[in-house]
Amino acid sequence: MSKLTIVANIVAKGDQIEMVKAELIKLIEKTRQEDGCINYDLHQDNDNPAHFVFHENWASEAALEAHLATEHIANYVAAVDGAIESFTIDRLTHIA
Repeated sequence: MSKLTIVANIVAKGDQIEMVKAELIKLIEKTRQEDGCINYDLHQDNDNPAHFVFHENWASEAALEAHLATEHIANYVAAVDGAIESFTIDRLTHIA
């Protein structure tokens, strides 16, 4: 199986942008050290600062599932409870 590409869209509530951004940044170092993490890159929309995008590549679905079960993800979810307007994850297969 080809690597798994993830595009995660996180939209913070207007008054929570900086807090959500800070919590997202906390995820980067620990996640990049995880087995199976190829890249884990955070972006912020130039026109809508409440919109954050993680572009991620994982060696496998199992590596992603292990990531989603980590303590740092659980801590993030607890920290941003009530501060997120919307959240979507797209799972993509690399073709070329």
